[in-house]
Amino acid sequence: MRSQAWKLCGGAVRCLRSAATAAATGGGLQQQPPQTLAALQQLHTTVAAAAAAAGGPGPGKLSAKRLGLADVQHVIAVASGKGGVGKSTVAVNLAVSLAVQHGLRVGLLDADIHGPSLPTMMGLSGEPEASEEGLLLPPENHRVKCMSMGFFMKGDTPVVWRGPIVNSAIDRFLMGTAWGHLDVLVVDMPPGTGDAQIGLGQRLPLAGAVIVSTPQDVALLDARRGAQMFRKVHVPLLGLVENMAYYCCPNCGHQDNIFGSGGVAAAAEDLGVPLLGQVPLNGQIRHQSDVGVPIVMTAPDSPAGQAYSSIAGQVKARLSSAPCEAFAKQPTITID
Repeated sequence: MRSQAWKLCGGAVRCLRSAATAAATGGGLQQQPPQTLAALQQLHTTVAAAAAAAGGPGPGKLSAKRLGLADVQHVIAVASGKGGVGKSTVAVNLAVSLAVQHGLRVGLLDADIHGPSLPTMMGLSGEPEASEEGLLLPPENHRVKCMSMGFFMKGDTPVVWRGPIVNSAIDRFLMGTAWGHLDVLVVDMPPGTGDAQIGLGQRLPLAGAVIVSTPQDVALLDARRGAQMFRKVHVPLLGLVENMAYYCCPNCGHQDNIFGSGGVAAAAEDLGVPLLGQVPLNGQIRHQSDVGVPIVMTAPDSPAGQAYSSIAGQVKARLSSAPCEAFAKQPTITID
């Protein structure tokens, strides 16, 4: 029974590819995109069957201990109240720094289904293979295991799924990936405070969230909203990261606070959480993201590299001092 269910679960990979193709070709623009919904429904059925065969709670509820997250110690979210603040860049450099500079076993999940950027920023391409058990095998680079909708997309075709389908896809990536033993899984959240953020906060016992903001007032307002959203779903705040904190002239060394100063530190104080670090506005960060080699790999002693390493060190320390809550209690995740 168990082996039969896992063979069924092997179809999950093919279902996900079919769903991605349907979304990319515009199927998701229909009120009820048949190919996409059918693929996700089959994926739900086969994964649920695998969980039940392995001794799980049966259809409708998936036990993290029985699927891909079984050996993941901590899951943390990297989030922002609005887009364009460099959240994904922070998430990638945080994950790589935790792995390379701090010696942890790290995974990185791109939960931004509509705008996946992880494959480019991590220098990865191609569709993931499946394990014998039917789980997706996460591609690895810079000592970080990765999963993203971007692996299943072709060129610049968009994903045009609505909220419930997006949430289901994120669940499948979380539960249906063979993460193996990880000290921490970093989840690069989509921007904002919508269904994906609320849903993940409710369905997973996240060990904490890192909020990324730039110094200007409009970004800070949304960052505060994001922080309060995580608190409403009982997710601890690990701290704030001030991105694009200042620009340093490469010729004379003069620092200019282009987007203002002091706002993120004040917000952190008001929220009662630490300011984890200040990352400068730097063209090299952008270039390294475009070529798929994060700056913590190429210039660890640069101001940006040192900032990311310090942020990673503080996150590691906060996780080490907290109980291993992520999956110690074998949570049950409800998938509607």
